[in-house]
Amino acid sequence: MPAYNIRGINVDFPFEAYDCQLVYMEKVIQSLQERCNALLESPTGTGKTLCLLCATLAWRKSLGGFSTGTSVRSSQNEGSESDVSLSQSVRSNLPTIIYTSRTHSQIRQVIQELKRTSYRPKMVVLGSREQLCIHDEVSLLRGKAQTNACHLLCRKREKRNCVHYSRVADYMKKNPHLGDEPIDIEDLVNVGRRFGPCPYYVSRELHKTADILFAPYNYLIDRGYRKFLSLDWNNSILIFDEAHNLESLCADAASFDLPSWLLNACISEAKNCIELSTARREEANDKSRNPDSFAILRALLLKLEKQIAEVPIQTKELGFTRPGPYIYELLADLNITHETASKLINIIDDAAVLLEEDSQHKAARTVCRLESIRDILNIIFRDKGNAHANFYRVHVQEVEASAADGLKGKVSRTLSWWCFNPGIALEAFPRLGVGSVILTSGTLSPMASFAQELKLEFPVRLENPHVINPSQIWAGVVPTGPSGYSFNSSYRTRECIEYKQELGNAIVNFARIVPDGLLVFFPSYYILDQCIGCWKNMSHANSTTIWERICKHKKPVVEPRQSSLFATSIEDYMATLKDTSASGAVFFAVCRGKVSEGLDFADHAGRAVIVTGMPFATTTDPKVRLKREYLDQEGRSQSKVCKVLTGEDWYNQQALRAVNQAVGRVIRHRHDYGAIIFCDERFAQPYRQSQISLWIQPHVKCYSKFGDVVFTLTRFFRDGGARVSTDLRPVQTENRGEIEETQLEQPLEKFLPQMTPMRQDSSVKALSSILDIKRGNASGQVGEVLPANRSSLTPFKNQSFVLKHLNDPIGNVKKLLMPGRKNMQYQDPEIIDLTGYSLLDEQLSKDEELIAPCSARKRKLLSTENVAMQKIEVSHEHSSDRKTFEINGPSFCINPAKPESSQTSGTIIAQNAQVGSPLLHKEDGTSQKREVDFLRQKNKGFDSIPVLSGNEETRGSNFLIQVKEKLTAEEYKNFVEFMKALKSKTMKISQVLQSIVGLFSGPERLPLLKRFKDYIPAKYHSLYEQYLETNDGTL
Repeated sequence: MPAYNIRGINVDFPFEAYDCQLVYMEKVIQSLQERCNALLESPTGTGKTLCLLCATLAWRKSLGGFSTGTSVRSSQNEGSESDVSLSQSVRSNLPTIIYTSRTHSQIRQVIQELKRTSYRPKMVVLGSREQLCIHDEVSLLRGKAQTNACHLLCRKREKRNCVHYSRVADYMKKNPHLGDEPIDIEDLVNVGRRFGPCPYYVSRELHKTADILFAPYNYLIDRGYRKFLSLDWNNSILIFDEAHNLESLCADAASFDLPSWLLNACISEAKNCIELSTARREEANDKSRNPDSFAILRALLLKLEKQIAEVPIQTKELGFTRPGPYIYELLADLNITHETASKLINIIDDAAVLLEEDSQHKAARTVCRLESIRDILNIIFRDKGNAHANFYRVHVQEVEASAADGLKGKVSRTLSWWCFNPGIALEAFPRLGVGSVILTSGTLSPMASFAQELKLEFPVRLENPHVINPSQIWAGVVPTGPSGYSFNSSYRTRECIEYKQELGNAIVNFARIVPDGLLVFFPSYYILDQCIGCWKNMSHANSTTIWERICKHKKPVVEPRQSSLFATSIEDYMATLKDTSASGAVFFAVCRGKVSEGLDFADHAGRAVIVTGMPFATTTDPKVRLKREYLDQEGRSQSKVCKVLTGEDWYNQQALRAVNQAVGRVIRHRHDYGAIIFCDERFAQPYRQSQISLWIQPHVKCYSKFGDVVFTLTRFFRDGGARVSTDLRPVQTENRGEIEETQLEQPLEKFLPQMTPMRQDSSVKALSSILDIKRGNASGQVGEVLPANRSSLTPFKNQSFVLKHLNDPIGNVKKLLMPGRKNMQYQDPEIIDLTGYSLLDEQLSKDEELIAPCSARKRKLLSTENVAMQKIEVSHEHSSDRKTFEINGPSFCINPAKPESSQTSGTIIAQNAQVGSPLLHKEDGTSQKREVDFLRQKNKGFDSIPVLSGNEETRGSNFLIQVKEKLTAEEYKNFVEFMKALKSKTMKISQVLQSIVGLFSGPERLPLLKRFKDYIPAKYHSLYEQYLETNDGTL
């Protein structure tokens, strides 16, 4: 297992790490060492979770060994004082790591990633009784009733005891190593069912001595859950994975909505409790429940209902709004204060148990609505004071009730207390002495609002690049459609029939071009319904509708509004993709919907994503309006002190964050590829693009003509086989440890990528420091400047290699320079075994194209013999003209033709030059091993290889051999990528030369520095010599 020294910490990583993974781990360790908070964004597919676990656990291990079975045994064994004191002394100085994510399914995936590491800390997963209880009766209950029933059965004085609870202590003593290996909730439940101990209380015991805890968010952001954790918070590490929605979750956890139907249900339950308690007193002389208490509860709820109904509302749009502290005035009229609230909560708890007992007796499962009133009171009276209420607004809104609420036709009012400071959920952590809070996700951008909203300082921040190369992504802004009508989904234009038709025609073209799965995201359900309705209904004589033309290319699936139907829609989508008779499927969805959150559309499931507009929240929504007003008011009071987030900034950044979430559905791992299509002219604005995830920004191009989009997108997918072919796999919940040690069927050089352009301030120092880490140099640390993205893959193993026969778009540049090679028609990928061919010979022949001396670089251009014809479909449903255009090559010379008829469809012909497929070669495992051994011989002298100065091709080949000898395999990959970047002009010549001088630094590489000058154009010789002088001290 490779080991890396990062900031003095030895980190074991399961695989050969990418540069961006090393940078990510460096930022994690920096945050931990400096006891500060971190915001870390790393795209899906970069192994974020694996890096986070390895870096955090390596740092924790450096402070002291992990807890073992001895620690658990000592905590259970009260008879051994020495063991107890030793355990306590060790644990008191070592921080606990709390790793949280949104759902238990995501935590399950994190634990799978933990299993792939070499680290084995004492660990535990925390869950609720609903998930862990195995008692025959209690497991059927829910909410407070389940908690009360559990507490009752666990009391020693009770006649009926829980047999599972009584076995916990004995089981823990006999199994002190429980938790030493990664276990999940299902494993705990299986332990309980097999051996008898209660899984819930086993996890409660384990968490007291665990090195790392895994739990959902609410265990940290909910004060009620947090107080049950028996932890020493001082120096603890809090990790929020998948934190892109953390601010909204924190705000929602501190807010409440009380609609009329819910209040009515609570009043009915209170009345039911009066009747039940009265009946028990009369029939069984049971005086444990006092009917008078429930009568008081019902009276208070009735009075609250009356107060809400009497609130003056001028207009439905504005509703009734007051500052946050007004809630205490409202409740004071009901005699509900800090002193009386706790008594009322106790009455509600008794009511919940009574109702649950009654439902069990009737064998009818019901949800206790009164518990929502208890939760509301806990939110309002969370502190002894009322200072937190300043972050709130009271709002009463009037809407027409739906049939589902049982109040159809009546006016329904909702009392809301909205928190507009998400940081209120995290404010306790600094006071508790927490060491570091790390927030990470694939899409945190834009980061500025994130930090300002949470009211925490985040000195360490990172926006990581992706591990893919530029040939694996197509990203473009499409401001106009096939007929030149502008795309703009703002309220001014989205209702226009021309806009809907133009968008439909564009999607028809994209559905034809994009293979397999296509995702189309709309700003809202309303716009989605409006567009689909238009496409289905608008048709003319002798023509098909836009919807029918979409269906011709792909089967459509529409995201349902009802959550219950969502699973069915996903099944339909995947079934269509697996159907070999179909040409794919298109999923119409909405930003912020279920499709855009937490689903993995990898490989064929998502080859392209279309964003049809900016998903701005409705400006008239009272919560949005009040949030903007709150931020503006806060800004005016703090603008002189620090930079503040205005309401307009927040409004824009929320929309862009939703876009980033949607486009993150595609390109899910290092071998994936896909297109990101922004169909709204507003995405061309620099401000909008600056808010898009940083890893996407360098690839975004703005196209002025739709024909250019079709041409480049067709070429991208035509050459899609140049990327590693992948098998179709079902959509699943996001796996955040995606970097798997799959056996790559072909070495990096076979699919050698172009380099992502380095930032202006990128330096050889940053690059060399990363290479120092990869060589295990303890003094080398990752530089502050992010390196350019390089796809450095795992070193070759002695194993069978399989080449996926593909059209390589990067190789196409070189094929144009190779005489005598004929064009071949584009073919579907095939898998061909390679045996008996020297990989090194082929690679040298490929690489010497890049390093040929300037005098030998003249090549014949490859003529394009086979041309594929593509169509751009345009439906002019508001025009009777038929137009035909011919687009020749990249220049797109458009020649209008005469109208042929009054039919409603037109054609644009695009000629796309096909580039020859690469030749296939064979290779066996023996030759691969020979090459690996050959590449690792770094200390041979140059004299062992003669230089034939009379033959330029031989000189280039020999120089490459010498470079391979003197550089490590990783450095050689970097060298070839620099040469690729130089040839494709994706990097400045000065950056390339400076980087190569850095690679060739060192006395034993001095001949490389001198000879490399022969392969640089003469006009750059002086620049090269300047870099040589600068690095003279290291030569």
